[in-house]
Amino acid sequence: MPDPTTPAPDDAATAKATIVGSISEIDAATWDRLANPHAATFNPFVAHAFLNALERSGSVGQGTGWYPRHLVIEDETGIAGLMPLYLKTHSQGEYVFDHAWADAYQRAGGRYYPKLQCAVPFTPVPGPRLLVRPDNLQQNFVRLAQTARTVGEHLDASSLHITFLDEPSWQKLGAMGYLLRTGQQFHFTNNGYTNFDDFLAELASRKRKQVRKEREEALNGLTIRHVTGADITEADWDCFFAFYMDTGARKWGQPYLNRAFFSLLGEAMSEHCLLIFAEADGQPIAGALNMIGGDCLYGRYWGASQYRPCLHFELCYYQAIDAAIARGLARVEAGAQGEHKLARGYQPVTTYSAHWIADPGLRRAVGHYLDHEREAIAQINTELALAGPFKKAP
Repeated sequence: MPDPTTPAPDDAATAKATIVGSISEIDAATWDRLANPHAATFNPFVAHAFLNALERSGSVGQGTGWYPRHLVIEDETGIAGLMPLYLKTHSQGEYVFDHAWADAYQRAGGRYYPKLQCAVPFTPVPGPRLLVRPDNLQQNFVRLAQTARTVGEHLDASSLHITFLDEPSWQKLGAMGYLLRTGQQFHFTNNGYTNFDDFLAELASRKRKQVRKEREEALNGLTIRHVTGADITEADWDCFFAFYMDTGARKWGQPYLNRAFFSLLGEAMSEHCLLIFAEADGQPIAGALNMIGGDCLYGRYWGASQYRPCLHFELCYYQAIDAAIARGLARVEAGAQGEHKLARGYQPVTTYSAHWIADPGLRRAVGHYLDHEREAIAQINTELALAGPFKKAP
């Protein structure tokens, strides 16, 4: 792999671009000031502490196929832009799938890996990706986006992929020649509810009965425990990690995160962690991890040691709605994919990614494909929204 401390070519006489091999080399306060300038919209996944926990635990880095190559741009007044970048030797843990692109390119004689990925590893959560200083915002954004492509060339990467970014940034990147891609998730919107019953009142009668029945089935003989902040113990993390490993082994073969990550997360960001346990006779049989943002509750991982009907729906969707309403949060983002969330009050939303591919032939082919894919996703999301569980307007 190229030396991570190698300076990238300057994009202007007054700016210096540097690639660093660890986020620990970047001042945490500076990173967080650019990543989360407003507490009301705090996104825990782009916080310095979260990304640092991934690196310190070894969940990313040597031997994982995720090699940190974070981009730092400085001008005469200090750091003007940052980008969480990773040089990748595979396409795992991204949730925006390009396996077919890699396969086609390699069958045609090309070399798709390594590639550059601007993302939060293993985290399909929309949020800021190009972190820029607010003065001269547009200039700093363009400088960062252009330099990232140069970094790709410098590191001999086939492509650059910026995934789960916000829509305004996506539009700007499209105007700069990046290929534009959309995806689909399902989010719950808190319409000023004071409790779960307020939410239920907006559902059609048949759907309302279904939700009540599922909750009754799931909670039969169980108690629910929410734990956050300093109340989370290492025993709680041990318990949750066992659930996480079971789910990961069954779904992915090899879970991405190790046990050390969760301890480091709890150490650095416990006030943003919410563990929800289902217990039988005082013993946890299932658990879900959520992250608390400024305006959103983010559902991340879950697992269970026993099968109970509808327990997944209860812990991951209904308890999350309860928790978001209690905290006055605007929405719940329950992770990637899953049309089954629609019947539980989670509505389809569009997600965004932008891609730069060096090879002109592959870039044309992928661009043509994405034109059709965007149209299809827009149509599907419209149809699913109409088929949602809410009462229809008279």
